[in-house]
Amino acid sequence: MAMVASVSRPGMTTKGSVIRATIGYLRDIHGGEILERTLADLDPDTRTGCESVGVTDELPYAIACALWESAHRALGAPPDMKWMEAAGAYSIEQTGVQQYSGIVRKRSPSEFLTQSVSLFQLYYHPGDMQVVYEAPGCAVLRLVGFDAGTSLFCARQTGGLRGAILVARGGEPRVRHVRCEFEQDAYCEWELRWTETG
Repeated sequence: MAMVASVSRPGMTTKGSVIRATIGYLRDIHGGEILERTLADLDPDTRTGCESVGVTDELPYAIACALWESAHRALGAPPDMKWMEAAGAYSIEQTGVQQYSGIVRKRSPSEFLTQSVSLFQLYYHPGDMQVVYEAPGCAVLRLVGFDAGTSLFCARQTGGLRGAILVARGGEPRVRHVRCEFEQDAYCEWELRWTETG
Protein backbone atom coordinates (compact mmCIF):
# COMPACT_ATOMS: atom_id res chain seq x y z
CA MET A 1 0.00 0.00 0.00
CA ALA A 2 1.65 3.22 -1.12
CA MET A 3 1.46 6.28 1.05
CA VAL A 4 -0.46 9.16 -0.49
CA ALA A 5 -0.09 12.66 0.91
CA SER A 6 -3.24 14.34 2.13
CA VAL A 7 -4.83 17.34 0.50
CA SER A 8 -7.09 19.76 2.37
CA ARG A 9 -10.72 18.96 1.56
CA PRO A 10 -13.23 21.68 2.49
CA GLY A 11 -16.12 20.50 4.64
CA MET A 12 -14.44 17.30 5.83
CA THR A 13 -14.19 17.10 9.61
CA THR A 14 -13.10 14.74 12.34
CA LYS A 15 -13.76 14.59 16.07
CA GLY A 16 -11.09 15.64 18.51
CA SER A 17 -11.08 12.11 19.92
CA VAL A 18 -9.26 10.97 16.76
CA ILE A 19 -6.47 13.45 17.50
CA ARG A 20 -6.40 12.66 21.22
CA ALA A 21 -6.24 8.91 20.56
CA THR A 22 -3.35 9.34 18.12
CA ILE A 23 -1.43 11.46 20.62
CA GLY A 24 -2.19 8.95 23.39
CA TYR A 25 -0.98 6.07 21.26
CA LEU A 26 2.30 7.81 20.40
CA ARG A 27 2.92 8.75 24.04
CA ASP A 28 1.95 5.39 25.57
CA ILE A 29 3.48 3.06 22.97
CA HIS A 30 6.39 4.99 21.45
CA GLY A 31 7.27 7.45 24.19
CA GLY A 32 7.49 11.18 24.76
CA GLU A 33 10.43 11.74 22.43
CA ILE A 34 8.55 10.42 19.40
CA LEU A 35 5.46 12.39 20.36
CA GLU A 36 7.46 15.62 20.70
CA ARG A 37 9.20 14.99 17.38
CA THR A 38 5.79 14.46 15.77
CA LEU A 39 4.30 17.64 17.20
CA ALA A 40 7.41 19.72 16.48
CA ASP A 41 7.15 18.85 12.79
CA LEU A 42 3.68 20.41 12.53
CA ASP A 43 3.09 24.06 11.71
CA PRO A 44 2.35 26.10 14.87
CA ASP A 45 -1.40 26.46 14.27
CA THR A 46 -1.84 22.73 13.60
CA ARG A 47 0.18 21.82 16.68
CA THR A 48 -1.88 24.17 18.86
CA GLY A 49 -5.07 22.65 17.45
CA CYS A 50 -3.86 19.12 18.19
CA GLU A 51 -2.78 19.91 21.74
CA SER A 52 -5.86 21.91 22.75
CA VAL A 53 -8.71 20.01 21.07
CA GLY A 54 -11.36 18.37 23.23
CA VAL A 55 -12.58 14.85 22.46
CA THR A 56 -16.00 16.03 21.26
CA ASP A 57 -14.76 19.07 19.32
CA GLU A 58 -14.89 19.04 15.53
CA LEU A 59 -11.92 20.18 13.50
CA PRO A 60 -10.81 19.95 9.87
CA TYR A 61 -9.93 16.43 8.78
CA ALA A 62 -6.74 17.83 7.22
CA ILE A 63 -5.37 18.36 10.74
CA ALA A 64 -5.70 14.65 11.50
CA CYS A 65 -3.93 13.81 8.22
CA ALA A 66 -1.10 16.21 9.05
CA LEU A 67 -0.66 14.61 12.49
CA TRP A 68 -0.64 11.07 11.08
CA GLU A 69 1.87 11.93 8.37
CA SER A 70 4.13 13.70 10.85
CA ALA A 71 4.04 10.65 13.14
CA HIS A 72 4.84 8.39 10.18
CA ARG A 73 7.96 10.47 9.49
CA ALA A 74 8.95 10.65 13.17
CA LEU A 75 8.71 6.88 13.52
CA GLY A 76 10.68 6.26 10.34
CA ALA A 77 7.91 3.76 9.71
CA PRO A 78 8.18 1.18 6.92
CA PRO A 79 5.65 1.25 4.07
CA ASP A 80 3.48 -1.51 5.61
CA MET A 81 2.07 1.04 8.12
CA LYS A 82 1.60 -1.54 10.87
CA TRP A 83 2.05 1.24 13.42
CA MET A 84 -1.06 2.94 12.09
CA GLU A 85 -3.07 -0.28 12.34
CA ALA A 86 -1.93 -0.52 15.97
CA ALA A 87 -2.96 3.12 16.50
CA GLY A 88 -6.41 2.37 15.08
CA ALA A 89 -6.88 -0.61 17.39
CA TYR A 90 -5.67 1.49 20.35
CA SER A 91 -8.23 4.16 19.48
CA ILE A 92 -11.13 1.70 19.71
CA GLU A 93 -9.89 -0.40 22.62
CA GLN A 94 -8.98 2.64 24.76
CA THR A 95 -10.89 5.83 23.96
CA GLY A 96 -13.62 4.26 21.81
CA VAL A 97 -14.78 1.96 24.60
CA GLN A 98 -14.80 4.87 27.05
CA GLN A 99 -16.80 7.20 24.79
CA TYR A 100 -19.10 4.81 22.95
CA SER A 101 -19.38 1.74 25.14
CA GLY A 102 -23.00 1.11 24.19
CA ILE A 103 -22.11 1.11 20.51
CA VAL A 104 -18.97 -1.05 20.52
CA ARG A 105 -19.70 -3.46 23.39
CA LYS A 106 -22.13 -5.86 21.74
CA ARG A 107 -22.93 -9.55 22.08
CA SER A 108 -21.33 -10.29 18.71
CA PRO A 109 -19.54 -8.56 15.83
CA SER A 110 -22.66 -9.05 13.70
CA GLU A 111 -24.72 -7.08 16.21
CA PHE A 112 -22.08 -4.34 16.19
CA LEU A 113 -21.94 -4.16 12.39
CA THR A 114 -25.69 -4.16 11.75
CA GLN A 115 -26.80 -1.67 14.42
CA SER A 116 -28.57 1.48 13.30
CA VAL A 117 -25.95 3.85 14.76
CA SER A 118 -22.83 4.35 12.62
CA LEU A 119 -19.60 4.42 14.64
CA PHE A 120 -17.82 5.91 11.62
CA GLN A 121 -20.12 8.94 11.59
CA LEU A 122 -19.33 9.64 15.24
CA TYR A 123 -15.71 10.25 14.19
CA TYR A 124 -15.78 11.58 10.61
CA HIS A 125 -17.96 13.70 8.31
CA PRO A 126 -19.19 13.18 5.64
CA GLY A 127 -19.42 9.54 4.58
CA ASP A 128 -19.97 6.15 6.16
CA MET A 129 -18.73 2.57 6.37
CA GLN A 130 -21.50 0.41 4.92
CA VAL A 131 -21.94 -3.33 5.34
CA VAL A 132 -22.18 -4.76 1.81
CA TYR A 133 -22.04 -8.42 2.90
CA GLU A 134 -22.64 -10.07 6.26
CA ALA A 135 -22.80 -13.72 7.33
CA PRO A 136 -21.87 -15.63 10.50
CA GLY A 137 -18.18 -15.02 11.12
CA CYS A 138 -17.56 -12.66 8.22
CA ALA A 139 -18.51 -9.32 6.68
CA VAL A 140 -17.40 -6.88 4.02
CA LEU A 141 -17.47 -3.12 4.66
CA ARG A 142 -17.19 -0.38 2.04
CA LEU A 143 -16.20 3.23 2.57
CA VAL A 144 -18.65 5.58 0.84
CA GLY A 145 -18.81 9.34 0.52
CA PHE A 146 -15.49 10.01 2.27
CA ASP A 147 -12.33 11.13 0.48
CA ALA A 148 -9.63 9.72 2.76
CA GLY A 149 -6.77 11.56 1.08
CA THR A 150 -4.07 9.34 2.60
CA SER A 151 -3.55 5.61 2.83
CA LEU A 152 -2.69 6.08 6.50
CA PHE A 153 -6.44 6.42 7.04
CA CYS A 154 -6.93 2.99 5.46
CA ALA A 155 -4.40 1.41 7.82
CA ARG A 156 -6.07 3.11 10.79
CA GLN A 157 -9.44 1.71 9.74
CA THR A 158 -7.96 -1.79 9.40
CA GLY A 159 -6.70 -1.71 12.98
CA GLY A 160 -9.82 0.00 14.29
CA LEU A 161 -12.06 -2.66 12.79
CA ARG A 162 -9.90 -5.41 14.30
CA GLY A 163 -10.20 -3.73 17.69
CA ALA A 164 -13.96 -3.34 17.31
CA ILE A 165 -14.40 -7.05 16.55
CA LEU A 166 -12.48 -7.93 19.71
CA VAL A 167 -14.53 -5.55 21.86
CA ALA A 168 -17.73 -7.00 20.32
CA ARG A 169 -16.66 -10.51 21.47
CA GLY A 170 -15.38 -11.83 18.19
CA GLY A 171 -12.55 -14.33 18.51
CA GLU A 172 -9.39 -14.40 16.38
CA PRO A 173 -10.26 -11.28 14.36
CA ARG A 174 -8.76 -11.00 10.87
CA VAL A 175 -9.21 -7.81 8.87
CA ARG A 176 -7.91 -7.33 5.33
CA HIS A 177 -8.08 -4.16 3.27
CA VAL A 178 -9.07 -5.96 0.08
CA ARG A 179 -9.78 -2.96 -2.16
CA CYS A 180 -8.17 0.45 -1.94
CA GLU A 181 -8.67 3.64 -3.91
CA PHE A 182 -4.92 4.26 -3.54
CA GLU A 183 -4.30 1.02 -5.45
CA GLN A 184 -6.52 2.20 -8.33
CA ASP A 185 -9.70 0.52 -7.09
CA ALA A 186 -12.97 2.43 -7.35
CA TYR A 187 -13.46 2.37 -3.57
CA CYS A 188 -12.03 1.00 -0.33
CA GLU A 189 -13.35 -2.25 1.14
CA TRP A 190 -12.41 -4.31 4.17
CA GLU A 191 -13.03 -8.03 4.69
CA LEU A 192 -13.64 -8.99 8.33
CA ARG A 193 -13.51 -12.54 9.70
CA TRP A 194 -13.82 -13.85 13.23
CA THR A 195 -14.77 -16.92 15.21
CA GLU A 196 -18.07 -16.92 17.04
CA THR A 197 -17.42 -17.03 20.78
CA GLY A 198 -21.01 -17.40 21.95
